[in-house]
Formats: sequence, C-alpha cells, structure tokens
Amino acid sequence: MSDEQTKLGELRDRIDGIDQQIMDLISARARCAQEVAEVKMTYNPGADVFFYRPEREAQVLRRIKEQNPGPLSGEEMARLFREIMSACLALEKPMHIAFLGPAGTFTQAAALKHFGHSVVSVPLAAIDAVFREVESGSAHYGVVPVENSTEGMINHTLDMFMSSPLKICGEVQLRIHHHLLASAETREGEIHRIYSHQQSLAQCRQWLDANRFGIERVPVSSNAEAARRAAEEPGTAAIAGDMAAELYGLEKLAGNIEDRPDNTTRFLIIGRESVGPSGNDKSSILVSMRNKPGALYQLLEPFHRDGISLTRIETRPSPSGTWAYVFYIDFEGHMEEPKVAKVLAEIDEEAVELKRLGSYPVGVL
Repeated sequence: MSDEQTKLGELRDRIDGIDQQIMDLISARARCAQEVAEVKMTYNPGADVFFYRPEREAQVLRRIKEQNPGPLSGEEMARLFREIMSACLALEKPMHIAFLGPAGTFTQAAALKHFGHSVVSVPLAAIDAVFREVESGSAHYGVVPVENSTEGMINHTLDMFMSSPLKICGEVQLRIHHHLLASAETREGEIHRIYSHQQSLAQCRQWLDANRFGIERVPVSSNAEAARRAAEEPGTAAIAGDMAAELYGLEKLAGNIEDRPDNTTRFLIIGRESVGPSGNDKSSILVSMRNKPGALYQLLEPFHRDGISLTRIETRPSPSGTWAYVFYIDFEGHMEEPKVAKVLAEIDEEAVELKRLGSYPVGVL
C-alpha cells in the first residue's frame, strides 16, 4: 500500500468516527427537543401549544453564524442547523406551511429556506387562499411574497392585512435567479412562445429584448405553471427557477437572465400568534390618518424624535372611502420595547386606526 493510500485510509477512518459522533449528538439534540415538547404539554394541558418559536430559532441561528469556527461559512453552517431543527421539530408533528403555489414556485423555495425540508408544504392558488388556510387553522403558517427589489411591493399581500387577523411572524429574503427553460425535445430555433409570470417577464425584459426579440411572451399565473406548459407544449419555453426546472424535467437554455443580478424578493411568514423579542427585530403596522394638512408629518415625526429607523413605507387606498389612504410601515425594533411602545401609543391617539401587524426577527438566512 502506498503512502497516499495509507494516509487517505487514516483520514477516512477519522471521518467515519466523526460521523458517528455527529449522529450521536444530533440524536441527543432530538431527544432534548422531545423533552421540551413534553414539558410544554404537561404545563399547558388542553391548550393549543405552539412548539415552533420564531424568536428562539432566530437566536440559535444567529449564535451559530457568530460562533462558527470554519472552514464552512457561517451561512452554510446555519443552513445545516436549520435542517436539524426542522427535523427535530417534526418529531412531534410536522408543520403544515401554506404557500402561493403551485409546487415549484419561488414562494415554496422561500418556505423551505425558512422552515427547512421537514415541513409539509401546501400549495394554494392565490394569496387570499393562503391567508384563509392559516386563519382556519388548517395550516400552522403561511408564506406570501411582499416585495421585489426590481418590481416593488405586492399590493395584494398588503391589502389582505387590512381585513385579516393574522400576524407577521417572520421574513425571508430570496435571491431570484431566472432561467430560460425548455423540454429536451424542444430545439432552440423552434421556440415561438415564452411563458412566465408577468413580474418575471418584467424582470427579464432587457435580456429578452436583446436575445429573444420577436418571440411571443405570454404571462401566466406563476413560473411553475409556465414550466408545466413548457414541458407539455412543443415549441415553447418558460422563464422559471431551479426548483421548477427540476420538478418538470426542463433543460436550461440560458441561466441567470434577470436584468439585475441583485434581484431579490422578500417574503413574509404569517401566523396566528404574536412573536416575542429576539434581540434583532422588525415591526409592521397599518395606519389610517385623518385627512388634514400635515397628517403624514404627524405620523412620521415621533419615529424620528425617538430614533426609530423606518425600513419601508407604502400607501394603499383605504377600503373605507374614496381618496382615503392607509399607510403600511416597517420599522426596526420590537413593539414590546419601551421606546417603540411609546411611539405607537402617541400615534394611536392621533390616528383613525392603528393596526399592529406584528413584530418578528429580522431574517437570518
């Protein structure tokens, strides 16, 4: 046996031993998670016990990224632990996560990124259907898109919060990479139609004008639906992501065709319960002010005075009347923090209506 073979054999033996230690430690962690569930059920008999705590998981993932010794990156290490926590949580009962479907959409990718692959993902046809599924208790949480760095806010999601009792429990940002996809039987020169969601077509407009000018562009309900059609209809292609390509067995004719390389979509996690402070949080509110001069200044001035940073402000028509508006505001901090509570109390005195949509951990992954 050569020196190389001897050294490789020794290293592989070490890896086998380490693998056994990893399995033993993961099993110990899983047993500990089961004990946590047992304690919660023992001290809350008959209650609707929530085993998933967004603030706790955010704290764990942050600590792992900060204390990671390498050589794996902090992001990669946190993703590994995300899956371990997902599997441990599923020992009691896998969570059902509703998302804007069908299967293979970027929203499903965001759901799996946030909750891990041990959940049951439930595709639904529309954003309002996701809200209803969570409100009814059929799903533990829902995942809906709220804004894209290129195309702006998803107004349907904002409007649903006006009437829904659900809370925002988390956020996840997903880098969006679009690919031009077609079936193996479709040749490049045969393509006469390209399917995609209207936002994806807009996000790839410059590339399409430069590289596929003159080919018909047909908007459909989702990128996954576009991929399904491209898989079934000869002479067609789809703009979609990796998950849809794998699901429908499509080949990549061109990759990363989005016009902006930093194209990112932000998704919200919606649920029925409030989330406690995690140490690095964001909050969202809806505010309807009286229609009078200086109303917007009166709304924003308390945030400035108390040093609370706004990360997003949007205006939506109010369902209560013509030319009335509702402000959707994201800001840094948790509503349980004294200075945040003080500002919200001050706004509440002047506003026609203040709806607290929730405080939640800033996205870790």
